[in-house]
Amino acid sequence: MAPLGRPAGPEQPIISIDGVSKNFGAQPAVVDVSLDIARSDFFCLVGASGSGKTTLLRLLAGFETPECGRILLDGEDMTGRPPYERPVNMMFQSYALFPHLTVQNNVAFGLQEERLPKAEIGARVAAALELFDISGLAARKPHQLSGGQRQRVALARALVKRPKILLLDEPLAALDKKLREHAQVELAALRERVGITFVMVTHDQEEAMSIASHIALMRDGRVIQVGTPRDLYERPASRYAADFFGAANLFDGTLAGGSGAVSHVDCPEAGCALRVTNAEGVSPGPVTVMVRPEQVGVHKTAPTGGNVLPAGVTNIVFLGSAHVCHFTLDSGKPVQARLSPTDMAQLGGLGSGDRVHLSWDPAAGRVLAS
Repeated sequence: MAPLGRPAGPEQPIISIDGVSKNFGAQPAVVDVSLDIARSDFFCLVGASGSGKTTLLRLLAGFETPECGRILLDGEDMTGRPPYERPVNMMFQSYALFPHLTVQNNVAFGLQEERLPKAEIGARVAAALELFDISGLAARKPHQLSGGQRQRVALARALVKRPKILLLDEPLAALDKKLREHAQVELAALRERVGITFVMVTHDQEEAMSIASHIALMRDGRVIQVGTPRDLYERPASRYAADFFGAANLFDGTLAGGSGAVSHVDCPEAGCALRVTNAEGVSPGPVTVMVRPEQVGVHKTAPTGGNVLPAGVTNIVFLGSAHVCHFTLDSGKPVQARLSPTDMAQLGGLGSGDRVHLSWDPAAGRVLAS
């Protein structure tokens, strides 16, 4: 980690969390978290309910006080600083719009509290409304808006104060699937346009993968892995991370020896020894082999090379762009494969009870220490 407390500069993380812990009574909520977030990053905190992600966001905002550790924002120690003295703004899951105020007055509220000149308030509010394409809604009140429009008003109100950091607490949770997908694209584009740092909390793995430039996965108050979405999907550091991000076929076994670059994992679940090529740094003993569904090939006749396992078709789900196929190995282990319509057509179709052979390259199986 870069040294904390050095003069602010473009190379310095805009957020440095150093050994921060927070308890609620005897229950630890955040445990010894150290984390750097780069300037202009779109950073997501993800994890299951109770993982500590929202508490960490509230610590950044100043709504909670840590038991120990410190938080630096743009090089300044925020210990003891109240929320209104921090270079951040927070958008809550409920949006927290004032129901009796118009859109324009909701957006202007924070600037009015700062007692800025009326001309400056008017200019900044007009620019914010235009940025989110809600100028035509200026005279409406929140109950006259759709969920997506209320979200844009809340974002405009948060950004009109020009914070260095925008904190987002499950900002898309109230939207339907199609609107969520549209809002994800808008948020990513917004970060590119305004250049501020976004820190967002979400429990939705797909949302984090689609929108974030970096992700921190939390569990039981601790950060267990940080990386790009691709890092966490393709190179999870643990079985928990592998299972959290996307679907994964997980095989428990014992890492044995091998020949050359190829190692072998004795795996009763697979009914054979699995061949893997990325076991460097993993000690012999109990391990988990992860294979993503899109890496599993399906064949009517057994191919040569790689890992080949006989299986029966259990169920097939058509999703439009793909078929999610469920199989059962002879050991009873369920396995999932994701096939394109072209792949399915080349197989000549599959039905429940059909016998097939599943395969994947040794390089596709990621070895995780148990």
